[in-house]
Amino acid sequence: MQNNSSILKNQKYQTCVDACCNCMEACESCCTACMNDTQNVGKMTRCMMMMRDCMAMCTMCAQCMSRGSEYVKQMCNMCAEMCDACAMECDKHSGMEECKMCAEACRTCADECRNMTR
Repeated sequence: MQNNSSILKNQKYQTCVDACCNCMEACESCCTACMNDTQNVGKMTRCMMMMRDCMAMCTMCAQCMSRGSEYVKQMCNMCAEMCDACAMECDKHSGMEECKMCAEACRTCADECRNMTR
């Protein structure tokens, strides 16, 4: 059971945790859509790999913030970089609605993560 001070401590991260979780979900959805686009799946390989990395980083970052890790700033910095890279890759496939939504979620997450490093 958490005491009130650790609950309050972790609430300062909530906006960023939410952004990381939203980004992870958007990447998951987009990656699935890319895999199901059998005509273009070969062209989407790098995008899918970037999304998988971004999902993993967002998940780990949210977990570290949730437990109040002493490495939150470093994790958020790396997450912001990965989200930026994923957004840029998704922008190359802007004809797919899922890629547009993923890029937007990645940019939002990157912004929130940068806010945590200040």
